[in-house]
Amino acid sequence: MNKILPFQIDTRAKTLSCDPQNNAFVQNPYPLYDAMYGKADPLLWQQYGHLVFANWKDVNALLRDKRFGRQILHLTTREQLGWPEPPPHTADFEHAEKYSLLNVEPPVHTRLRTLVNRAFVSRQVEQLRPQVEKLAHTLIDSFEANGTTDLLKSFATPIPLLIITQMLGIAEEDGPMLLDWSHKIVAMYMFGRTPEDELTANQAAKEFSAYLQDLINQRRKNIGQDLLSHMISTEAKGEYLSDEELISSTMLLLNAGHEATVHQTGNAVKTILESTHAPPTLFANDIQTAATIEECIRFDAPLHMFTRYALKDLQLDNGIKLKMGDEIGLLLGAANRDPNQFENANTFDPFRKKNANVTFGAGIHFCIGAPLARLEMQTGIKILFERLPNLKLAEPPTYMNAYHFHGLQKLVVRW
Repeated sequence: MNKILPFQIDTRAKTLSCDPQNNAFVQNPYPLYDAMYGKADPLLWQQYGHLVFANWKDVNALLRDKRFGRQILHLTTREQLGWPEPPPHTADFEHAEKYSLLNVEPPVHTRLRTLVNRAFVSRQVEQLRPQVEKLAHTLIDSFEANGTTDLLKSFATPIPLLIITQMLGIAEEDGPMLLDWSHKIVAMYMFGRTPEDELTANQAAKEFSAYLQDLINQRRKNIGQDLLSHMISTEAKGEYLSDEELISSTMLLLNAGHEATVHQTGNAVKTILESTHAPPTLFANDIQTAATIEECIRFDAPLHMFTRYALKDLQLDNGIKLKMGDEIGLLLGAANRDPNQFENANTFDPFRKKNANVTFGAGIHFCIGAPLARLEMQTGIKILFERLPNLKLAEPPTYMNAYHFHGLQKLVVRW
């Protein structure tokens, strides 16, 4: 390994060696991305065993390329791909994920997304702004007199969690339990997960599924105005969501509806506090507020890799040949800092004019909750800096060892 940087690139062999759990890499993955742009991209990341792409042009194109998908077993079998059967101790997790919007492909994906999408379009989400404003003020009221707090726990986590549970018609007091299940399930997507992590995630998925099944049964008897009722009662071309589809979809909305937003909020506040910009200029009006949050989203994203499978044998424009079932990794965090796409890419510039970041993905799997996440951050973070104009970091923030996620362990501030 390089004595200074926690990675090694072999440009001739087109390989990358980097332990995703190396603390130096976890705390700052951007030097690796800098080393890849235009020099050795894509690379075979040896620890993952698949190619990874860092430049914006490729990542953006491959997110949209219909020759790739998040699901492959609807077209072939594990035996044909040479894949082992999933271990029995993850059966409940696999079942809960079976109909996740994040994983399925058309035509199933098209039907599921059509039934869920209405609640997340911008005009629907905009109606939640007063609710987010009120919640942000209430949370700040609860800790303002203390002079210090861990914003990740007291502010960044409650806003998206409470909003998504209210949208789904889930009791507020169940939030901590849902949060615990979510954290345990998300561990399945981290590099270096252990058999113990798998057992814990499987149990969480089992309990989460049983909880949702009970909720669905109750809601069928008493349909309301919430999102879960909408998903139960809405049909598309004569079809309704099955209980399995409802469980997978609701679990995804609860997990994705807060997990990424929590960490993007933490990363954003850290970025602003470490910058030389005065917060009042960053939130001077609605247009500038949106631009500031968009730059935070680009500059330090909460998800750094999104994987896809080749759905058939194919050849990319750069001549690379892939076989059906080959996996590729798209480095979203790297694409957002590509100097060929963004001027002064490693500089936080809230007045940036061109900001076509890929934090929320692209193509059919573009994050369905993007309008909601943007609104929550635009509203919540603006109010935070207005209410606490002397906000400062109380201790150096550190990132969780959880690649390919990228979020803080805590964010202790004072004012």
